[in-house]
Amino acid sequence: MQIKAANECTAAILDGKSIANDIKANVAGEIIEMKNSIGRTPGLGFLLVGKRRDSQIFVHTKIQACKKVGIVSIVAELSEDCSEDEVCEAVSRMNENPLIHGIIVQLPLPKYMNEEKIMNVVSVEKDVDGFHPLNMGSLAIRGREPLFIPCATKACLELLLRYGVELRGTKAAVSGRSKIVGLPTSLLLQRHHATVSVIHAFSQNPEQLTAEADIVVCDVGVPNMVRGHWLKPGAVVIDTGANSVKDDTSADGQRLVGDVCYKEAIGKVAAITPVPGGVGPVTISMLLSNTLDSAKRLYNYI
Repeated sequence: MQIKAANECTAAILDGKSIANDIKANVAGEIIEMKNSIGRTPGLGFLLVGKRRDSQIFVHTKIQACKKVGIVSIVAELSEDCSEDEVCEAVSRMNENPLIHGIIVQLPLPKYMNEEKIMNVVSVEKDVDGFHPLNMGSLAIRGREPLFIPCATKACLELLLRYGVELRGTKAAVSGRSKIVGLPTSLLLQRHHATVSVIHAFSQNPEQLTAEADIVVCDVGVPNMVRGHWLKPGAVVIDTGANSVKDDTSADGQRLVGDVCYKEAIGKVAAITPVPGGVGPVTISMLLSNTLDSAKRLYNYI
């Protein structure tokens, strides 16, 4: 691995904000060129069901990011008590809309809905989240290329590559197997010839598997679950957790922490992503990049 810590006692901080800004600047430049060349602009459709505050905040954040790079946002909002069929019909309309090149169905959906059924309605050519079975399956099969890779997974890999982390032949431990981060990240690391252990709720020896890994990716949603003694000295840690915990010193009484105990890890590992400011900003920039790629493909613009 090429990463070197600032000193013997402090890990290098993998700054997601600077990487995200670089990606967004490149996306914005390409969108200007596309508009000048063929008079077209990428469009991203958002489907929001219900009034969950966290979902509204996530969608708003993505819309603001789109605005900054020149992607047009189109939002469809449905009530909490709408039917599955209504959601599927809304997705189908976005599939058929030539001005929309990517579709985001904001999760979670109401509990009574079949999430997989709805996600499968999204056209594979507009699946910028990368969750369609055809995209996920292509990621898993050697020799095939998915149209889109899930944004958080692309963000994890981008952080590793930008900071010169060697992947070929290294041991990686991925904690969690969600379709958003854990599963696709384990598949992508294997594509880069890492030896990957996937840790989940039924794993018998999570501490040992983590302690043996050169690269640790966490996707469990449990604050500070991975302690310093779980980590190999000199490991690289990618923490995708974003957990709210009580903090009386904060203005709103809460703060965000990751799945890894940062204060214990920082004196032991070679590099680590902060929370916030690590994987999150890069994930949003990858959504913008995927949307641009979709528009270029659909317009046959190279």
